[in-house]
Amino acid sequence: MTAPAADRARYDRATASLDAPLAIVDLEAFDANAEDLVRRAGGKPVRVASKSVRCRALLERVLAREGFAGVMAFTLAEALWLARCGFDDVLVAYPSPDRAAFAELTADPELAAAVTVTVDDPAQLALIDAARAGGRQEVRICVELDTSLKLFGGRIRFGARRSPLHSPAQVAELARAVTRRPGFRLVGLMAYEGHIAGVGDAVPGRPVRSRAVRLMQAAARRELAERRAAVVRAVRAVAPELEFVNGGGTGSVQSTAAEDAVTEIAAGSGLFVPRLFDTYRAFRGRPAALFALPVVRRPGVGVVTVLGGGYPASGPAGADRLPVPCLPEGLRYDRQEGPGEVQTPLLGPAADDLLIGDKVWFRHAKAGELCERFDTLHLVEGDRVTGSVPTYRGEGRTFL
Repeated sequence: MTAPAADRARYDRATASLDAPLAIVDLEAFDANAEDLVRRAGGKPVRVASKSVRCRALLERVLAREGFAGVMAFTLAEALWLARCGFDDVLVAYPSPDRAAFAELTADPELAAAVTVTVDDPAQLALIDAARAGGRQEVRICVELDTSLKLFGGRIRFGARRSPLHSPAQVAELARAVTRRPGFRLVGLMAYEGHIAGVGDAVPGRPVRSRAVRLMQAAARRELAERRAAVVRAVRAVAPELEFVNGGGTGSVQSTAAEDAVTEIAAGSGLFVPRLFDTYRAFRGRPAALFALPVVRRPGVGVVTVLGGGYPASGPAGADRLPVPCLPEGLRYDRQEGPGEVQTPLLGPAADDLLIGDKVWFRHAKAGELCERFDTLHLVEGDRVTGSVPTYRGEGRTFL
């Protein structure tokens, strides 16, 4: 029996009493991926990105492991909820306009001590002040650096459009604005290099593109390492007590950790290892999160239809944003239909061995977005479900 076939047999046995659609996390694979992230971080703590997990029980599980410290949240409301649940170090990685949440944050000393918010513009500080509603607690601030690689005077750009702060002088200027403004304390610097950490460099059937990505990433790593070090020096001149410098992402853990200026690494997708990470040369993880859809029709030879399946991932529209049917092997989408809102035809010789009610197992293109479709994750160990835990959605939390 091949390894994929053995996994399918395990998952089918484990969930035999459960009706699909359902989602699972293979805990052996999850823990192995966590161990690999710590190894690649080379002794620097890994801050787990909650958007890539979206399950409180699994966040608690990974943070109980040596080598992980703190959460990187995606909204302020989420951060406040996590802090009230006992998470004592939560960095909100994106600027927030949530006035009600800021009023709550600035009125509660325990929340203010546990949560750090990110800014890249003085206007965001003004928004926080306007939202205080009498709250006087000091707000912990992290400033974000734009990591993008700019060539030919900025005419060519690689990287996400995030912070407008690109140079050491720009970051230092905002750092001074934070330190001069009553009610704020500058504690951190963040720089997410998505064009390095989040772009595969070994895409099957695309050797020229893959080579170009590798050349771009090599140049970007060199440029960013030098610029990030200069930024950190400039910011520490303004705020000598800076607590952390966050960088990285699952795809760049080891290269970011090698920079002396970086004190902690952000990663989360590497715990689940969704399909987009199959195109990375830097590491090989084990798929840990999967979902199963039930066969409900057999329209003809070489085709079955499963219930649901239209779960595309965020990002630029394309085939790589679709879930992939992985177990049994040898299934593919019908190009005329693709994965549908309520049903998905699947083609291939393996279809003829599937019966009504059988499960087809899929991997999502991205990590935590899977949890927006399911309220429960069934935890599999070996060939048994040993627990079932709610996702954010299962706890009634839909933050975005």
